[in-house]
Amino acid sequence: MPRFYCAQPLAIGTQLVLPDNIAHHVQVLRLEPGTAITLFNGDGGEYTATLTLIEKKRVSAEVKAHTVRDVEIPYAITLAQALPESSKMDWIIEKAVELGAAAIQPLSAQRCVMRLSGERAEKKLAHWQGIIVAASEQSGRNRLAQLAELCDFKNWITQQDLHRRILLSPRAEQSLANWARHHPPQALALLIGPEGGFSEEEESMAVSQGALMLSMGPRVLRTETAGLAALATLNAMWGEM
Repeated sequence: MPRFYCAQPLAIGTQLVLPDNIAHHVQVLRLEPGTAITLFNGDGGEYTATLTLIEKKRVSAEVKAHTVRDVEIPYAITLAQALPESSKMDWIIEKAVELGAAAIQPLSAQRCVMRLSGERAEKKLAHWQGIIVAASEQSGRNRLAQLAELCDFKNWITQQDLHRRILLSPRAEQSLANWARHHPPQALALLIGPEGGFSEEEESMAVSQGALMLSMGPRVLRTETAGLAALATLNAMWGEM
């Protein structure tokens, strides 16, 4: 059954004019009136709806039923990712959402090749938000991962946060898997450096602010691999249910 994120109130019995982007997908998929679709708006659960009208520029549906369904992992993981080069961030966000990340925090670090500011940063954030929506539709998530504003690493690391912060570094003496094996499931933030990793100055600053330095094992992982491997490791060690 096709799934769509619909950012408007949903209730059983409601007749909806679907947003233009959903209408476009309905047209592309060549769906017909009477076809059942799934809608969710990020408030939890999902709704079964039936297409009632399909015109060139207008598609309507009637909400038929609500299902209390939640596939979120019970511990909120924030992926604090220093900006990688090119389109790697798109892939990282997509896969992080599939693996259950509750939030994405883009960071600007010393060794970042890509630099964003002003209108270009706003366009990138809008683009990444679209990736979160698409990945949620595909993976069956009914809540959207939160996307934070781009922040400089030094400013972000000094902010007060109740969640534990884990800095992944090949220089760490303890592995994430070993640490997770001896600690209960909990909300935390995973700090992932750009190509070349965080600088020694940034690592020292993070540790001074209470971050725990852990590794992903004896091999050095690429920036687009490290965070996803860490999410998968935590899900495997702590379980998802």
